[in-house]
Amino acid sequence: MASLNTVKIFSGSQSTYLAEKIAHQYGKDLGGYTLRKFSDGELSPSYEESVRGCDVFLIHSTNPPADNLMELLLMVDAARRASAHYVTVVIPYFGYARQDRKDKPRVAIAAKLVANMLAAAGADRLMTIDLHAGQIQGFFDFPVDHLEGTSVFVPYIRSLNLDNLLIASPDVGGAARARTFAKHFNADIVLCDKHRKRANEIASMQVIGDVEGANVVLVDDLIDTGGTLCKAAEIILEKGAKSVRAICTHPVMSGKAHDNITNSVLEELVVSDTMPLRQLSPKVKVLTVADLFAKAIGRIRDHESISSLFINS
Repeated sequence: MASLNTVKIFSGSQSTYLAEKIAHQYGKDLGGYTLRKFSDGELSPSYEESVRGCDVFLIHSTNPPADNLMELLLMVDAARRASAHYVTVVIPYFGYARQDRKDKPRVAIAAKLVANMLAAAGADRLMTIDLHAGQIQGFFDFPVDHLEGTSVFVPYIRSLNLDNLLIASPDVGGAARARTFAKHFNADIVLCDKHRKRANEIASMQVIGDVEGANVVLVDDLIDTGGTLCKAAEIILEKGAKSVRAICTHPVMSGKAHDNITNSVLEELVVSDTMPLRQLSPKVKVLTVADLFAKAIGRIRDHESISSLFINS
């Protein structure tokens, strides 16, 4: 029988690659968990060990397909019904975060809907990293630990010893993210102003700021098809930059993303392992966030500050 408040870590079926590293860094093995599927695709998760009275951490990114989100909701419900003491959902990549507002009539605010579903399922806390928009934390009525990818990416960029470093955002909406990143290097920022015809299709783009002779680092929360990022890199290089590389926390990499990156002018694309790469590419470098999440889990267990994990700018 498990002792009160014992920490147990479980992984959803599609996030085992990262969960195993997090559990190893934390110093525990992953808990026993099985996901059965009926012939029509219906999901049926179950825990292979007792979670009664335990502090349970469920690691699962909600990247497409929708089965991943449904599996996580069922995992939360199963833990609740098995008398877990406290359920923390660890969602390295929080899917549907791009739909965080009504940007045109008659559309859903999917990020809020996901927050409501997690609360209805019985989650007590959320841990994630680099949300598409920080204000999404306000969609939740329970504590949210919003980790920062800068803890992993800033040391890497420092190790490159780039002179005349300039931080860029591939769109105006990412200005705050670029500014936060730039503070760590006391660097200036430039912005790329884009106009879309429709989702994933750019009509025009221009660079706001001087990039002449600079080593430019584009910063974004995720890369989907890579169209915006590659177009921004191309224009920045045309404006006289010495080099262009990109940092994106979440490698969604759908459609022709890998071809776009391989054929782009980018020196490299640096991503994290919040979700697995669909295929390897010589231009894509993966940095792990496992240690960051493991330390955060330890601080939650010990009721310590999470902000101590952030890098001071």
